[in-house]
Amino acid sequence: MKLLIINRKRLIKSVVCLAMLILTTTILSNSLNKIAPVNATERKIPIYCVKQDKKVVSISFDAAWGNEQTQTLLDILKENDVKSTFFLVGNWVDKYPESVKAIADAGHDVGNHSNNHDHMTQKSLSQIADDTKACNEKIEALTGKCPTLYRPPYGDYNNDVVEGVNSCDMYCVQWDVDSLDWKDPTPEQMVERIRSKISNGSIILMHNGAKNTPEALPMIIKAIREEGYEIVPISEILLKGKYATDHEGRMYSLDSTDSSTSTDTSQSAKEKEKSKTN
Repeated sequence: MKLLIINRKRLIKSVVCLAMLILTTTILSNSLNKIAPVNATERKIPIYCVKQDKKVVSISFDAAWGNEQTQTLLDILKENDVKSTFFLVGNWVDKYPESVKAIADAGHDVGNHSNNHDHMTQKSLSQIADDTKACNEKIEALTGKCPTLYRPPYGDYNNDVVEGVNSCDMYCVQWDVDSLDWKDPTPEQMVERIRSKISNGSIILMHNGAKNTPEALPMIIKAIREEGYEIVPISEILLKGKYATDHEGRMYSLDSTDSSTSTDTSQSAKEKEKSKTN
């Protein structure tokens, strides 16, 4: 009889423990389910390169500080019959309006590189949009065209940056080939780096104020062409219509590709080519 009472106590204790375990598991599961949608927010990735069948690449220059080399670069591009893309900071536009006009008059893309070269990830969605519009207005006042291309300062971005730029009916564009000209490599080192990394649809990053860029640029253009690539502005390398970017930031068309592999929300190009009517 005593043994039976002991066994009953053990059984009740076991049942209570099991019930508590089930309850704890249920509560934890419900908590995780509530958190999951927040953590599963889709990451929006800018355009780093473009899915292209043709052998085309783009050379881009960021202009944020000085201006000593801009005209030299424009002369080299003209001599080599190359059209490029310049991303300009609003403060730079204020200081060098004649250079802004010269870039546009030469037929190069004029893109937006923010108004003050701040870290945009530290701004709210509305602040990002306001900053972007402020720089656009400065460029449009000088060139007669509103930019459709945007590059975040420092390459720093988050979902708000991409959404803020897209809300201005613009493409958020990074790069997949960094010349590292800002580290002052030799021209030969820059050429070899770019030659070894370009592929169809690549976007190359350079700067208008790097020490060895003017000397390297003719060599880079020659090397790219020797590899069989055509050099075009970013506006011409981008795909038209609805698109998405994969996990590497490669832009691809949603008109002909399954979007299930996308890590970015599809965007509509709308009338983004309105700036190419000159």
